Amino acid sequence: MIRVSTPGRICLFGEHQDYLGLPVIAAAISRRIFLTGQHRPDKKILLHLPDINDQEVFDLAPELTYEKPRDYFRSAINIIQRQEKISFSRGLEVTVRGNIPINSGTSSSSALQVSWINFLLQTADQPIQKSQAEIGELAYQAEVLEFGEPGGMMDHYSTAMGNIIYLESQPKIYVETFRPSLGTFVLGDSQQPKDTLNILKRVKFGMLEALRKIKAYHPGFDLHVTPLSSAPEYHSVLTDDEMLLFKSNLSDRDILREAKQLLKQGKLDSEALGSLLNQHQDNLRDAKGVSTPKINAMIEAALRAGALGAKINGSGGGGCMFAYAPEQPEAVVEAIEQQGGKAYIITVDEGTRLEPLTAPVVKEV
Repeated sequence: MIRVSTPGRICLFGEHQDYLGLPVIAAAISRRIFLTGQHRPDKKILLHLPDINDQEVFDLAPELTYEKPRDYFRSAINIIQRQEKISFSRGLEVTVRGNIPINSGTSSSSALQVSWINFLLQTADQPIQKSQAEIGELAYQAEVLEFGEPGGMMDHYSTAMGNIIYLESQPKIYVETFRPSLGTFVLGDSQQPKDTLNILKRVKFGMLEALRKIKAYHPGFDLHVTPLSSAPEYHSVLTDDEMLLFKSNLSDRDILREAKQLLKQGKLDSEALGSLLNQHQDNLRDAKGVSTPKINAMIEAALRAGALGAKINGSGGGGCMFAYAPEQPEAVVEAIEQQGGKAYIITVDEGTRLEPLTAPVVKEV
């Protein structure tokens, strides 16, 4: 019997920046997915998913055929067998439980994929050890590249590696880990489904169109180095909405850089961190329009209750927000729930790991 767990994550800085080739800063959180299982005498994979009242059953093969979109359990096996040249002569029976809010922007799907790959590496005929970053890369390949999806790699690296990571994906992958003493956050689930496709249609493709126009006008333009102060130079080639997106992305790029320097310091300035989160939220709410009235109300209530900063988490249009509340997080929980959200006190947590079988599996409360 083996048990593996992996955390969810929040995006501290860089929301809607990774698909532009800009870096992100993410934090793993103390709400996790747990996989517990063992070998079977046959060649069947049996996955019990009681949290969503479902299960999956299929037979092992050298190359599994996908039977549905985003067939992640099969794709993980295919990626591992192809790339790592390892095999599975026995089946597996696994139970999946977790307490990460589902479909809310906290990477429950990626945490599950990371856990599943970690579990598979431990249970292959010839088990192999991989670093947390390598597990994150395999999960990214199995969840995104295998199906030709347009997602980034923040979720997979953040949940696999844990703690706080600074991630650059272009021109090559570069990861830096930070372990500042932050104290508590409060995660607030609006219990509204995310509107990811419509958000991306407007925010992502709107910004990509703005960049296309800017580069046609100024071929030497570089999003990484162009100062915010020079944004008005491009007003003649952009619509008002495009200019708003453009300026907000330059601002968020600079906010992240300031946050990175803050997180690298030996003694963290909590109020400065909270202020940067608030500035990021201002851009996400006012320029990108990804927040919702309910989430805005939850954020405002959290700040009135003593949180130092708060922002929406994930692609937006619903899902979760979080508040940085190193003092009196219980008051922030109460304030968020008075606005109709479901709130949880969280801390920054470790990445994917093997769990002792004597440890209880934490369930949703």
